[in-house]
Amino acid sequence: AASKIAVMPAVRRALVEAQRRFAAKTPGTVLDGRDIGTVVCPDAPVKLYVTASPEVRARRRYDEILGKGATADFDAIFEDVKRRDDRDMNRADSPMKPAVDAHLLDTSEMSIEAAFQAAKSFIDAALDRNA
Repeated sequence: AASKIAVMPAVRRALVEAQRRFAAKTPGTVLDGRDIGTVVCPDAPVKLYVTASPEVRARRRYDEILGKGATADFDAIFEDVKRRDDRDMNRADSPMKPAVDAHLLDTSEMSIEAAFQAAKSFIDAALDRNA
């Protein structure tokens, strides 16, 4: 739903301003989103762009739904992931892309714990460099 609403410029502007106010709070915040490092907080001291292949993201969503006891159609989820990526990457206002100074973390072949540890290691090192 967020991807569909994000194409509305007035809504995007209002949400970006709200996110910026939230991010400015002391002692700092961790924000997650497809344009956080490029639009919302382009001057953030640490930027991590977490991704995985569309197939892996669809499989994770499918497994999550099944884990809740619901039924799901993998092919429909996979198509939805691809549509969302296309919509977000090609929108006129703030297209989805990694910030040039973001660390890319592809979690396609990682467990949740491995992805967490990789992110934590990068963030800890970046914060140490910026201290």
